[in-house]
Amino acid sequence: MLVKIYPENPNQREISRIVEVLQNGGLVIYPTDTVYAIGCDALNVRAVEKICQLKGINPNKSNLSIICYDLSNISEYARVDNQTFKVMKKNLPGPFTFILDTTSQLPKIYKNRKTVGIRVPDNSIIRELVKQLGNPVMTTSVKDDDEVLEYSTDPELIHEKYENSVDVVIDGGYGGIEGSTIVDCTNNEYEIIRQGKGELIL
Repeated sequence: MLVKIYPENPNQREISRIVEVLQNGGLVIYPTDTVYAIGCDALNVRAVEKICQLKGINPNKSNLSIICYDLSNISEYARVDNQTFKVMKKNLPGPFTFILDTTSQLPKIYKNRKTVGIRVPDNSIIRELVKQLGNPVMTTSVKDDDEVLEYSTDPELIHEKYENSVDVVIDGGYGGIEGSTIVDCTNNEYEIIRQGKGELIL
């Protein structure tokens, strides 16, 4: 199903419909402030496993990332000290993934790596979904490095490619091509593992 939602003013009825899909363990493709991504309710292990299978991700070897609505309940899912919290507050919402140690609130599938990526994208569609869902959304980009660009930026072509693999594709306009900047905060310093769209402010 392809659903058009305008980022400036997300239609609440459509948002509620998609939240229901997430609550039922469905997979959704949505825009972020970087690239289009695939996500599910982060606390639904079966849905997370489905995404890992679809994308060929081994959760024992890869960092899994979650999208939060804001930083208010971040300590439920990740251990964050005051200094790191201040850095995140300066840079979020924005195109960053902060790698932090996980807490016991996240399902076991995240604990294989003991770390989790935290995103708060500057995109009202996905943040509204997370807010209404009441849980974070596990997220991974649809972009593959060797892929034809249009298939990761044009929602209609994304839908054509993934319509049999996911429940909903949200058309929120053309997506970007540059991923988020990944910042590892686990060693009491801020190491940029991948420079993406964002310039980190310390």
